[in-house]
Amino acid sequence: MKKSSLSKIICLFFFVAVIISGCSFTGLDKYSQNLNEYNINLQFNDENKSLSGTQTVNYINSTDIVLTNVDFHLYPNAFKRQETTQKVVSDFNYDRAYPNGFDSGYIDIREVKVKNKDATYSFCESENSIISVELGEKLYPEERIEIKFSYEIKIPNIHHRFGYGDNTINIGNFYPIACIYEDGGFVHDGYHYNGDPFYSQMANYNVEITYPSKYEIGSSGECVKTEENAGCITKNFEAIVVRDFAFVLSEKFEVQKSKYEDTSIYYMFYKDEEPAKTLQLIEDALKTFNNLIGEYPYSTLTVVQSNFIHGGMEYSNIVLISDEVEITSEYYNVIVHEIAHQWFYNIIGNNEVSEAWLDEGLTEYVTAMFYDLNEGYGTTYDDIVANMLNSYLLFVDVYEDVFGGLDTSMNRSLQEFGSEYEYTYMVYVKSVLMLDTLRDVLGDANFCLGLKTYYENNKFKIATKEHFIRDFSKVSSTDIKGLVNSWVEGKVQIKN
Repeated sequence: MKKSSLSKIICLFFFVAVIISGCSFTGLDKYSQNLNEYNINLQFNDENKSLSGTQTVNYINSTDIVLTNVDFHLYPNAFKRQETTQKVVSDFNYDRAYPNGFDSGYIDIREVKVKNKDATYSFCESENSIISVELGEKLYPEERIEIKFSYEIKIPNIHHRFGYGDNTINIGNFYPIACIYEDGGFVHDGYHYNGDPFYSQMANYNVEITYPSKYEIGSSGECVKTEENAGCITKNFEAIVVRDFAFVLSEKFEVQKSKYEDTSIYYMFYKDEEPAKTLQLIEDALKTFNNLIGEYPYSTLTVVQSNFIHGGMEYSNIVLISDEVEITSEYYNVIVHEIAHQWFYNIIGNNEVSEAWLDEGLTEYVTAMFYDLNEGYGTTYDDIVANMLNSYLLFVDVYEDVFGGLDTSMNRSLQEFGSEYEYTYMVYVKSVLMLDTLRDVLGDANFCLGLKTYYENNKFKIATKEHFIRDFSKVSSTDIKGLVNSWVEGKVQIKN
């Protein structure tokens, strides 16, 4: 489906229009109020690949009920036992993920205090993946309470979000993070190898990390202080109004830097024959999505090459790109996709377990749009959509021939997809086809305005399908509910 060559002009026109109308971004400070605050101190032990940590959470009751306990995810415990590694990595990817065989990773909670008093706590869910902390008192809406943890973290030898390989030590989803409370309880969804099984509110972070000086570090947030002592470096990072916090260590990193407007860009790599071109791609992606969706509000954006079995992974202000992506065009595509996640996952949050299509679909779609707005990268929007349509139809035909049928719904929890392939085609590929259809129905101008409006109305919040439908319907004066639901629920018949 050929898109108008005026698309770039239209999108930029509406970017200007949004600013003139008074909807421009005015800074993070006003959004940083009434959020949980995480103060974390970490010591990295290089010899046994572990972290010693203390963590103080200034927790605010953002619900409309009285709380007597607060639950936290302990994601590292999904990596603890070989018998349950299917939650972390599929059988298909097991050997690539564990090149040296299984290695255990976990978080060992040593102490919990509430308001500086020893607290009662309990573990629940598979592999003690949730810790429930008793507050010892009633916490009313809008009130705060201080919860302290001390813990030891064992980092596994696995090429994953949380793990290390020969080139990098990836530290993602590693600390106790508060579960979201909704529908009468804390959400306890655990790890799954399909997708990104995470769901969190915005928070403010102050993180101090001490590590051997032989390492370079890439991290969420902005480094505000650095000290060196006895062969170690201590860096203090501040990250406000972010979805999570992650960092990567490597002895092998080379670093290239640039700046786009108020954002410092860091590209950290150890094998790239043309790093200047990659750095330019990162800047082009940041500029494009600023114009297409809305302003990137943070002072840093870091892209790190890493040991990782999948193509890439997004965290707040930092993205991981797998060193196994050998083809330059694919490597570039992963970078653009993961940077787009800064808008759809970080700035606009959603439940990645139950509505994975919402962030992955929008991310994959604006990645396709990137190539029509940046013509020097050897591919076009039309080629991407055509290839996705053909591959989707082939997948459906083969699957139905082998298994006799296929659930084509997109609104399933991660564990409900039969395989990684099914997840990929229903969440990524089918979402692009749906959004391409929606853009044809609404027209370029309304679709681009819909992206901006969705951003403005939902930034730093949790969005759902209903918010997406509301915002795109309003700006286009078109009720898109039936169209979106027919795709998401698997009722649409897709043909070439």
